[in-house]
Amino acid sequence: MLMLNGAQVSAFLDYPSLIQALHRGFAAEFTAPPRLLYPLSAGQHDAFALLPAWNERYLCVKAFTYLPQNAAKGRSVLHSQLMLFARESGEPLAFIDGVAVTCARTAAVSALAAFHLAKPDASSLLLLGTGNLAMPLLRAHLAIRPLRHITLWGRNAVKVKALCEQAIAELLPLYPDLHIQIADDVESAQQTHQIIVSATASAEPLVFGELVAAGTHVDLLGNHNVDKRECDSALVQQARVFVDDKNNVLREAGELLLPIAEGCFTDSQIQGDLAALCRGGDLPVAGQTRTQLPPARLNHSDITLFKSVGTALSDLLCAALVYERKLAKEPQSR
Repeated sequence: MLMLNGAQVSAFLDYPSLIQALHRGFAAEFTAPPRLLYPLSAGQHDAFALLPAWNERYLCVKAFTYLPQNAAKGRSVLHSQLMLFARESGEPLAFIDGVAVTCARTAAVSALAAFHLAKPDASSLLLLGTGNLAMPLLRAHLAIRPLRHITLWGRNAVKVKALCEQAIAELLPLYPDLHIQIADDVESAQQTHQIIVSATASAEPLVFGELVAAGTHVDLLGNHNVDKRECDSALVQQARVFVDDKNNVLREAGELLLPIAEGCFTDSQIQGDLAALCRGGDLPVAGQTRTQLPPARLNHSDITLFKSVGTALSDLLCAALVYERKLAKEPQSR
């Protein structure tokens, strides 16, 4: 059985290929039971989780621990491992670092959702958050969309400055026409960008319905708690709402659960999930520029909202790509 660490996972991945693998996998037949999330202590938001999924080729389960109190002790907040099995025989194939898989597939899902939901000419992206996902998110969106303007925002001025310097150093040599800047404030910035990606740990809304312009696509991926949210109820009411996995989102995401509790939104107003988007839309191809509205968007003025909490299928598809590329390079490994 193969053992793949985080560095190996990253070495075998590129975002155009991963985004295409996700699109094909979500468009095909698969089974992904609701993930099992076990709180470990009251009021701490720490948890142990299991995410199973399978398709015609593979079975997969990811296990992870999330202990936010670790940050104050200088320890990693997230630990994760993934096991990949052959669907036909049940044979265990690989034991793979789950943190690297989670980071890569989360960024790729964000870009894939934006491909299916943002306007075809959207060229400006506002990124909220300066954590480990920030650079992967930028790389993933740039892999399939010709962005011209990226604006960064974070609560910590030192961290957002460091992120901006890293983005300029790594991305401008690849995309010389790209402009990267730091937002003066989050409220004014969200009024002028066509794609907003929020990957924060904020307990209170940062993105507001009264500020987001018509035609904007909003992607919310930072929150996994029923009592927290990255946007207000007004935005949810205004937007065409899509999710990565309805079962998981309606168990974990305050962005939708709080408006439902307030009586201003219902789960029946969710327009579709990632599988429906992929089955009804085109395959993302790097370098191709879209000219027509994606099928999920009714018109240019729609506000679209995509809420994700993570799916086991995206873990499986990412792990399978890494595993197959490892075998192709070193077939004797098995």
